[in-house]
Amino acid sequence: MLKWPSLARTLGVAALFLAAALAGTASGVIFAFVGDLPQISALDDYSPGTITRVLGRDGSVIGSFATERRQIVTYDQIPDVLRHAIMSAEDQHFMTHGGIEPTHMLWAYVQDKLHKRRTPGRSTITQQLARQLFPIGFERTPERKIKEALVALQIEKRYTKQEIFTMYCNKVAWGFGTYGVQAASELYFAKPAKDLTLNEAATIAGMLPAPQTLNPYTNIKASTRRRNYTLERMADDGYITRQTAKATEAEPIVTRGQPSRPPSVAPYFLEAVRQQLDAKYGAKAVYENGLVVHTGLDLDLQRAANRAVDDGVRRIDKLHGWRKPAHNLLDEKRNLDTWRDNRWRGDPAAGDVLPAIVTGVEGADIHVRVGTFSGVIGANGYAWTRKRPAALVRRGDLVEIRIAKVETDASTLTGSLEQPPLVQGAALAIDNHTGQILAMVGGDDFERSEFNRATQAMRQVGSLFKPFVYTAAIDRGYTTQSILDDTPASFDVGPNQPPYEPQNYDRQFLGDVTVRTALEDSRNVPTVRLMQALGPKEVIKYARDMGITTPIPEFLSVAIGAAESTLFQMVSAYSAFPNQGVRMTPLTILDVVDRDGNTLEQHRVEPHEAIRADTAYVLTDLLEGVVQHGTGAPAASIDWPLGGKTGTTDDYTDAWFIGFDPDITVGVWTGYDQKKPLGGNQTGTVAALPIWMDIMKSWVARRRADGGPTPEFTRPANIVTADTPLGTDVFIAGTEPGR
Repeated sequence: MLKWPSLARTLGVAALFLAAALAGTASGVIFAFVGDLPQISALDDYSPGTITRVLGRDGSVIGSFATERRQIVTYDQIPDVLRHAIMSAEDQHFMTHGGIEPTHMLWAYVQDKLHKRRTPGRSTITQQLARQLFPIGFERTPERKIKEALVALQIEKRYTKQEIFTMYCNKVAWGFGTYGVQAASELYFAKPAKDLTLNEAATIAGMLPAPQTLNPYTNIKASTRRRNYTLERMADDGYITRQTAKATEAEPIVTRGQPSRPPSVAPYFLEAVRQQLDAKYGAKAVYENGLVVHTGLDLDLQRAANRAVDDGVRRIDKLHGWRKPAHNLLDEKRNLDTWRDNRWRGDPAAGDVLPAIVTGVEGADIHVRVGTFSGVIGANGYAWTRKRPAALVRRGDLVEIRIAKVETDASTLTGSLEQPPLVQGAALAIDNHTGQILAMVGGDDFERSEFNRATQAMRQVGSLFKPFVYTAAIDRGYTTQSILDDTPASFDVGPNQPPYEPQNYDRQFLGDVTVRTALEDSRNVPTVRLMQALGPKEVIKYARDMGITTPIPEFLSVAIGAAESTLFQMVSAYSAFPNQGVRMTPLTILDVVDRDGNTLEQHRVEPHEAIRADTAYVLTDLLEGVVQHGTGAPAASIDWPLGGKTGTTDDYTDAWFIGFDPDITVGVWTGYDQKKPLGGNQTGTVAALPIWMDIMKSWVARRRADGGPTPEFTRPANIVTADTPLGTDVFIAGTEPGR
């Protein structure tokens, strides 16, 4: 029989052997996996992908690019309430453990084996970070957990708790392509993380185990349960009182963000910015490096341009009648009660044009649903179609409605019937003095077509070319009162070719007309005669000097717009007239800054002396005349210093108006993508000018509201006024009558 000392020695030796065996096993395991572990030192330079933001001239965000929507924050920018909520929900001993919780891991492993289900709480925040940062994998195997634990221990050894927690809060996903606490706060509550309330912080922390299913947009009940669980844990950990937890649990979760990003106010401009960045820095930098891109885009002017173009093309489109709706949800086996459109963001407002489901036709009324709102389109709302409601739509049709009135409390609305237009439009606004692009509309709907009609569409310019002819004439000694011949003309254009016999729009001839009358009334025949007198090559040289790089054949018909160009080039060229003959290179991007605040590129104003200042002033005065009593006369009602020119093709396939005040130049084009007539009499005056006026009215209203003086066109010292038989006019000194 063994005595107690002998038994103790025997047990001690056995314990030592067991400890040695376990240590050896652990060493063997570590040795087996250590070669596969990542280098933790790589985290010293860790830089997670962040959002590249594009800012307008007032600093507002007009759009962004990212593969992972993330905004980096520091530890101090994470409020205590959010830190406590995350630790309580995910890892209550985070500040005291060494990276792993062995007992938790063992318990979770046993439960997995016994119940064949996942046991929550098995990974610490550090282990979760290790799994997120390194290619350890997400499979539920002992090997993966060992690797994860070893990496977590290394992370804890190299970094402080604050650094680990900050990396975690900037890395993890929160649903809808959003990563990091800052982006999550913006997504769900439209505020920075530092401003989160207890309710909001607990909601965000509660989502971490499964953000795609526990977020308040997808499942408000599940999100509320997880929030309440987090609040209870916070009370258990002493961060808040039990009373505060219960009071907060009684509060609703009120989201203020959007589950998906609303479309940019300037999608065509944003795409132009992306292409420019991608060409210089590459896609990876654009989508992951968190650049800040400053532009001159004027958000208010952009919104005005969006509305004006949409209203204008819809007005023209309606001239061609009603088209049968392209989709019927019942035919497509959709449920009318549950179907949703991603454009139903928030409550509808008066003036919105939104998709609507036809729920029925009763008498003269068409009943529709827009989100959670029921609506009625009365007889006045579809009178433009000249059809009975039963001949227009049927139950299940997906149509568009322009909201007229909304009763939010009753969730009802009224409106008028719309349809997606086939007619397209484009608009562009440029700052005359800097070249900064202030607004860009490349089409009626970016989601339907990303083709940018402001920069990419080559269209016949019509009478927009005429100012180049008259610029050459004024520069060569003609004056505003020089006489041109407006009688029938026939020009020999070459052997075996019929003679070229231009016609005026009104099919009439006025005989002798002044340069002023010929341009203000957009007379074709005297302009072609002037082109012949000057020589096509000479006129084209002026167009080139003003920035037109598209092909221009040396034909007389070019004088009245046979050549093609883009809205972008034409607006840029016209901006030289009010800017004393100096054309600025159009600027899409002003500067680009990296995530550390270093300036990567900066674009300065690039002036080009296109024409003489005195010539530019005379042309500006002539184009003011177009607005005062020529083809642009409707714009005179704005009562502001304005000049401009209409443009129309013979078959009405293209309608233009480009005009300016002393500070900005705005151009508008309308037409079909596939060239065909817009309709009878759809001239630049009828089809494009109203859109231009709506944009310019918005600009002028803001200028007037600022209370400053009315701007004036800069008059060179060698410009004089003189009396003529037709009234007082402007001249370059030395060319006035009597000299």
